[in-house]
Amino acid sequence: MILSGHEIKRQHDAGAIFIEGFDEARLGPNSYNLRLGKELLVYTNRELDARLPNDYELMEIPEDGFLMEPGRIYLAQTMEYTKTEGLVPMLEGRSSIGRLGINIHATAGFGDVGFHGRWTLELSCVQPVRIYAGMEICQIYYHTIMGEIAQRYAGKYQESDGVRPSQMWKDFEREGI
Repeated sequence: MILSGHEIKRQHDAGAIFIEGFDEARLGPNSYNLRLGKELLVYTNRELDARLPNDYELMEIPEDGFLMEPGRIYLAQTMEYTKTEGLVPMLEGRSSIGRLGINIHATAGFGDVGFHGRWTLELSCVQPVRIYAGMEICQIYYHTIMGEIAQRYAGKYQESDGVRPSQMWKDFEREGI
């Protein structure tokens, strides 16, 4: 079951949901709008390798915006830090963003119970488009969970505070692949 906007606010006020800088103006009928942070991470190599840490460059989005180009992945982060213990948080792009041809995630819209941090956005576009730090880029929504929560998220991206590249290479090390 997805929480209504009213229930998101109620859960936030009760402390079950934490959204840094909570502003009722960004609360929707069943979601809350999150904003784009200031930093972008861009891989510097044309070819990426899942087995290795890949080289990248960190840049700040200028006041006059940043022009995204098709064929690239831009990692960014939400301005808001979120924390949820007993619900499943999920992220989707806003329809206004989709209508500009921007995708906000390739596959990582699903949050695990217990995740807290800033959300990494895997931005891509279908045609050149200018983006701005602080724009409302995505929406977070919450599902209830059935059954006992045996394990909370404690993975490699917990407490994200700064754009982080893929750490898939750690899985290869752990699995001995």
